[in-house]
Amino acid sequence: MTWRGSTTVSDRIFACLPYLLPLIEGTGFGKYLFEQFPVLKIVFLPIFLLGGIYRSIPYAEIIVFFALFLLVVRNEKINHFIRFNTMQAILLDIIIFLCSLLLEILAPIPGAGFAIETVASTIFLGIVASVVYSVIQSLSGRYAEIPTISDAVHMQVR
Repeated sequence: MTWRGSTTVSDRIFACLPYLLPLIEGTGFGKYLFEQFPVLKIVFLPIFLLGGIYRSIPYAEIIVFFALFLLVVRNEKINHFIRFNTMQAILLDIIIFLCSLLLEILAPIPGAGFAIETVASTIFLGIVASVVYSVIQSLSGRYAEIPTISDAVHMQVR
């Protein structure tokens, strides 16, 4: 859906950049798939490199979160398209955080190894699918409508 004006090529590129955050955070869930399919490591190598830099900076996660939220999402001088996609990437990152808490709760349960692998792989595939879909839509100049998440984004971004 395209509304609230047209988007320039630079707007489309800037709208895609925040999706690196959930992609970097989500790679931890893919460790079981990376072990089973080593070729995936090659595909995600640039993300691993960015993730290494990202994780090497102390408090980078909280700094990036607040910077994106306060300096981009809440800044009405920035195009709505960029703010929408930034907020959607932030919400995907929050979902990743909540899923990591779920897996930490499941981890001590004896015999839950297969369930943890399945849930982690499903989360990873869901995040990758959401990010790929959102980036394709953003590059096309359309709003990526992910059920429930986009509704929450519309409430946050005016």
